[in-house]
Amino acid sequence: MLSTARTALFGTGTLRHGALRAAVQPLYSSRRLGSSRSDDSHGNHEGSVAADEPKRTLPQKASHIVRSILHGSEQVRQETKDTLSKVLARGKYVHELSTHRVKPGCMDEYKAIVAELYPLIVRNHSPRVKLVGSWETDIGDLDTAIHIWEYQGYPALSRAYSEYRADSAYTELHQKLQPLLRERKSQIMLEFQFWPTHPPVAKGGVYELRSYTLKSGTLLEWEQNWRVGVECRKHHEVPMGAWFSQLGSLNQVHHLWQYPDLQLRKEVREAAWSENGWPETVLNTVPLIQKMSSRIMLPMPFSSLK
Repeated sequence: MLSTARTALFGTGTLRHGALRAAVQPLYSSRRLGSSRSDDSHGNHEGSVAADEPKRTLPQKASHIVRSILHGSEQVRQETKDTLSKVLARGKYVHELSTHRVKPGCMDEYKAIVAELYPLIVRNHSPRVKLVGSWETDIGDLDTAIHIWEYQGYPALSRAYSEYRADSAYTELHQKLQPLLRERKSQIMLEFQFWPTHPPVAKGGVYELRSYTLKSGTLLEWEQNWRVGVECRKHHEVPMGAWFSQLGSLNQVHHLWQYPDLQLRKEVREAAWSENGWPETVLNTVPLIQKMSSRIMLPMPFSSLK
């Protein structure tokens, strides 16, 4: 396999050695030229810069070229690392998307229990733990409840999990929930830097959670396009939140929107096409998607966003 990779990069025989020599020769020649300039003009700036650069032997320079071809330059790798860790995420909070699939016919009993349990959690753990919102799916995956939690970083998340297990009131209510559920899923997310989570508000209407599974390695491109797209949509509606997954199901993005009703949702989405930048956002991001889904949700009475 290594031999095949070398052949693909450099070819074989005389062609391979000629290509490598052609790549290295300019570096070798420029070093000699810089050295000659330094000798001819002792105060010359170019000569002083060349003298300050770390010296590499010819084999070292050839190895550096090969590594750059195979793995990319150090500068590009560092820029990518900085972008993903510092630019994509807002960095202030950690969010959890909790999905509960309820047994048919048990939703009313389920909502009565969480209406007691979740405000209890907020009272006992605020401000380290906040409930962004709780909803019941009205269109989409039925008999499903969606809860989004906000933690003040990973230490607050870990501490909350430990305290839940030690809390007898939490344990008792949580045990009452279990027989009502078909499935539970948890996903840890970070919010996009350009799209902070909306503070508590009572707007009424319906909420839409749009979820996208992206092709691996396309999150940065998605973020760059949606920086433009969300500004277009802000002219017609207020974005409620956007997150990308870190633990659980990966390569996923979630966008949360609020509308007074479904008719106004239709009109708002159609109006966005008249905004400069929105058609390009759609055109550029659709090829990045492997799978997508939409849920129309109704807020529960105790939800912070309702």
